[in-house]
Amino acid sequence: MITGEQLRRLIQEKWGYSYDVQILRIRDRIYFQVMWKYLEQASFHYTEAEYLENLENIAQYLNHWGVVSQVIEGIRETKSKPRLGKAVSIPLSLGERASEWIV
Repeated sequence: MITGEQLRRLIQEKWGYSYDVQILRIRDRIYFQVMWKYLEQASFHYTEAEYLENLENIAQYLNHWGVVSQVIEGIRETKSKPRLGKAVSIPLSLGERASEWIV
């Protein structure tokens, strides 16, 4: 299990900023993406409360699908860094849970 705040700390520890995240479906694959925009930017599109709410919602999906360890491992092991126009994408292996796609 992971909370939105734990997800935030994991991202901050890796890259030094509170990057935005999303879950994206491309064809039959689902990805956890760390976007290039971050909370500490003046032009960031969320308030801190909205950012934390989004992280909490994403964390609930990760917990429900049982893919928390995949996300943690993917963040820790990636050599990539989010940069303008380029997200860090971590593919999620959902198995039978793929039919529960509701994001």
